[in-house]
Amino acid sequence: MTEEPAPENVEDAEDVAEEATAETANESGSGGPWDSEDDSVPEMQRLDFGSLLVPVAPGLGFQVNFEATQVDDQGKPLDGRPVAVLVQHQESAMQLQVFAAPKRSGIWDDVRAETAKDIQEQAKGQTQEGDGPFGSELLAMVPAALTEDVLAEMPQEVREQIPAEFIEQGWAPQIIRFLGVDGPRWFLQAVVQGAAIEDEEQWQVLEDVLRGVVVVRGDAPMPPRELLELRIPKEFSESQEDGQGDESADQEFKPFERGPEITEVR
Repeated sequence: MTEEPAPENVEDAEDVAEEATAETANESGSGGPWDSEDDSVPEMQRLDFGSLLVPVAPGLGFQVNFEATQVDDQGKPLDGRPVAVLVQHQESAMQLQVFAAPKRSGIWDDVRAETAKDIQEQAKGQTQEGDGPFGSELLAMVPAALTEDVLAEMPQEVREQIPAEFIEQGWAPQIIRFLGVDGPRWFLQAVVQGAAIEDEEQWQVLEDVLRGVVVVRGDAPMPPRELLELRIPKEFSESQEDGQGDESADQEFKPFERGPEITEVR
C-alpha cells in the first residue's frame, strides 16, 4: 500500500484534516449544504442569488429580503441591498443568510450562544438547544404581538383559530428554529417558522432545500460575519417583464420587506 506523504507543517496538517472531514461527510451521505468548489455537488435546478444557489421545486415560493441603505426625509427606503433569501412552502418559511467566516474555525457555536442571549434579554423569550440533522440548533419561543393591525391582516380562517386568551393579552407564543452550518470560510444560517416546526412533511421539504443549497464564497478577503453579497436572480426580472411566474416556483420580489428574522449575526 502506498503511503501518503506526511504534512510538512501544522498548516498543511490542518488542510489534510479539513479535506478528510469533508470526504467523510460526503461518504456518509450527509449531503449539503455544499461549497461551490466541492466536486461532489449534485446537479439540480437552482436559483442563482449570487453567494447562494437555492434549489427550486414545485410548491416553493421565493422572496428576497432587503435592508435599506438610504432613506428619504420621512424615513422611507430609497435604496437598499438584499440581505436574505426567504423560501416559502405552504404555511412554512425558511430564511437563509450566508456570512464570511474564518478559515480555521466555525462561528456557529458563538452565534448560537449570542442569539440565545439576545432572545432571552431583548425579546423576553425562552430558548433551548438540541441536536438536529445539521448538528446543534436552537429552538426559541418568543412573544409575537397580536395588535389590531396584525389581526386585520390575517386570513379569517387563521384568526378564528387563535385562542381568545391570546387575543385578550395581545400576544401569542411563537416558535422559531435556528439552524447553522459552518463551511469553508462561510457560515450559513437558516431560520424556520410556521407549520414546519411541528409538521414533518413540510419540514422535510425545507430540509431538502437546505441540503441542496450551494454557497459561492469567492476569493475576496472579508472580515468574519460580514454578509456575502446577494443578487436578484434573472428569473425574477424576467417573470416581472412578461407578467408570468416561473412554473416551478411561485417567486415574489418585494424590496425592503423582511422575512422571519428576529436576530442578526454580529
